[in-house]
Amino acid sequence: MLSANGKSGDQQQHNKEQEEVVVVAAQLHDEGGAFSLLSPVTGGISGGLGLYDKPLLCCGCGIGWFSFLMGFVFPPLWYFATVLYIGNYYQKDPRERPGLAASAIAALICSVAAIIFLLIILSR
Repeated sequence: MLSANGKSGDQQQHNKEQEEVVVVAAQLHDEGGAFSLLSPVTGGISGGLGLYDKPLLCCGCGIGWFSFLMGFVFPPLWYFATVLYIGNYYQKDPRERPGLAASAIAALICSVAAIIFLLIILSR
């Protein structure tokens, strides 16, 4: 059914909801808090770089992926990354978690392969 301004009831309800969202966002912006829905790209009212805008350590790929890749040359790095993973190092920066998990899995596979290899050698 159309109202006096030519819009249906659903369209009017949708417009009211949009206006309410804008009012709430404007109120959050005016409160002067550290977070603003109006400028999420700049990190809120204070501006500047966000927490995850800075590059990771070790050539930008992070300690986990660096340890994973270098572990093929020097396998103890996988165990070092496993200790970091178990110690929740990724809580500082969640972007580290996949690399540390990959290193932990590589350390597990390396350990199982070493145990099987030793069992075969010792059983002769």
